Order: sequence, then structure tokens, then C-alpha cells
Amino acid sequence: MENLVTMFAGDYRKKKVWLSGHTGFKGAWLAQWLLELGAEVHGFALEPLTDPAVFNQLKLTHHLHHEIGDVRDAHAVKKSIHATQPDFVFHLAAQALVRYSYEQPLETYTTNVMGTAHVLEALRSLEKSCAAVMVTTDKCYENREMDYAYAEEDPLGGHDPYSSSKGAAEIVISAYRRSFFSQSPVRIASARAGNVIGGGDWARDRIVPDCIRALQRGDAIPVRNPHATRPWQHVLEPLSGYLWLAATLAKPELVNAEAKEICSAFNFGPEKEANRSVGNLVREVLKNWSGRWEDQSHLNAPHEAKLLMLSTVKARKKLRWQPAWKFQTAIANTVNWYHGVNINAAVAVNLTLRQIAEYEVAARAAKIAWAEK
Repeated sequence: MENLVTMFAGDYRKKKVWLSGHTGFKGAWLAQWLLELGAEVHGFALEPLTDPAVFNQLKLTHHLHHEIGDVRDAHAVKKSIHATQPDFVFHLAAQALVRYSYEQPLETYTTNVMGTAHVLEALRSLEKSCAAVMVTTDKCYENREMDYAYAEEDPLGGHDPYSSSKGAAEIVISAYRRSFFSQSPVRIASARAGNVIGGGDWARDRIVPDCIRALQRGDAIPVRNPHATRPWQHVLEPLSGYLWLAATLAKPELVNAEAKEICSAFNFGPEKEANRSVGNLVREVLKNWSGRWEDQSHLNAPHEAKLLMLSTVKARKKLRWQPAWKFQTAIANTVNWYHGVNINAAVAVNLTLRQIAEYEVAARAAKIAWAEK
């Protein structure tokens, strides 16, 4: 895949990347893409939390520097980052489940807030140029559940422990950036995206993995919130945003007012047509893998937002970034990945690489900045 090395202006070729959360769903996909871009990847994360785990399915242990560590351990984080001396940092490690955050709120806050602070503190004493993207979520906003797309300047908040922990993490990122990084060789930005789908997500209490597990068993798909609306996007969409944001941060010609604009928060979300209900998503899944679903909503279930949309105007204007795949394409690629691996587990790597290549082709056809030669 030599052509992939030219993506993102070739900025990752032979560069060191420190990636937290590389054993998770999004982290594993990002690690695989970075490797294809020619980067030297240093992963820092807990052991995979699911079985199966896409990290293992992609056999990534053999292709990157694999370090087991906890972002709640400030000393371990600093030691790892300083030993790596990275050119790029992507902080993805998180407790990422809303319903689990009700069960373990303290774990959620210590991981998502203090874990983020530990990465920032380690970067504060890094004496070399480095572009760092801190990944949070679209749920960091104070969601009023209105027909409104949240923009980066909207108030942060969160009803549940997970959402509020990510809102708090954004405040920590902003405070560190303004307090410590204005004159630093390290540049900091945050990225907000959510409701990511794609092959290899095996987390519990997420709709697509729930769909796949039920379909594999031949059971009806259990659906908790069929009318809840989300901005669904394939995992490669926000990852392309993270990669392009970091590559832009790293440009030496980025100075003064322009640098301040990029050293900030960015939303990465799909086109408005991808704002669909959970029920709509499940029906689309069933077009690609036959089965059935049943409504299992309960009045006394923990609160989960019913409506959420993001504005990506800033990313479009400042980064010339936009999504490359439509809703149906994202669902089809997601289900095809699971279906292929269900038939033959050995095809996981090839399926992943093929989808990365197909996504790059779609982005180039759409003349998206990061895919242009």
C-alpha cells in the first residue's frame, strides 16, 4: 500500500507516534492506519477489554511497540512519553461506555479526566516539537436534545458520568493549552466525535456489537432506544480527522493567529443525512445480514440522550476536512467486516487494509485535503 504513505502529505512516514488506547476499537484501527502510513507506533494501554478484540484480530502486537500501562498512573505515562520522544501523540485511552459509567463513576472520572491530565502533564515537560490530539467525544456538550448541531464554542456539560467526564476533560485540555503550551514546542488540539461504527467493535452495550452478537447466535437484536437519533459514522471518518488535525498542527509554517485557531477543539462528524435513529440503523444492518430485531426499551433505564448532532463547519473551513462515506456505505462496510470475519477469522487484517484503501480512494475522489497528492 505504498500509495497510502503519501496520504496526509506524507507527514507520518518514519515519524514516532505515541498512541494511548491502542488496544481498543478506535485505537487499533488508528494504529493499523498509522503503520500503513509508515509511522513507528508506540502504544500505551490496558490489555484488550473484550474477547474477541480487534487489536488481537489485527495481530498488532507484532507490528508496533506494545506497552501495557494505565493512564491513571502519572509516572508510567510520563516515563513512556519521554522514552518515546514522539513527533505525534494521540490520546484515545478512555472509559468510553455511558451505561458502564453509571456502574463505575469513579473509574470513569479518574480515567477520563485525570488520565487526560496525566498525558498533558507529561507533554508539558517534553522538550521537542510534538503535535498532540486529545480525543474526547460529541457527548461533551450540554445536550439540550434540540434539532440543533453543536459547535465547538457551545457550553460543555453532560447528564451522565461518562458525558460529564469528557466535558471536564475538555476543560482540562483548554486550561493546560492556555496555561502551559502557548510558548511550547508542543501543540495541543482536541477532537470531538462519537457514535463511531466499524468492524471489530466488541464492546457491550453498543448497538452495532449487540446487533452482531445477536445475529451470530440467530437471536433477535435487542434494541433499547429505537427512537434515539445519533450522527453515525464509520471509524475511518473521525480517524482521518485526527490524523489531518495532527499533521496540520505539526506544520512549521503554522504561526501566530493561525496556530491559535488550529490549537483548539474540532468536531468530526458525518453529513446530516447520517443523523438517523437507532431503529433506522438496525434496519440498515439487517439489509446486509438477515435477521430480526425487537424493542426492549424500558421506562426505568438509565438516561441516555435521545437527540444529538454535531456541526463540522469549523473542520471544513479550517482543515478542509469532510466525511467521505455516506450512511449506507458506512453500515455496509461495517457489517461486511463482521460477516467476513465470522466466516473466516483470518481475513480480519486484509478486510481492514482493504477498507482503509477504499476509504482513501473515496476521499481522493471527493477532493478532501488530506487525500490530495
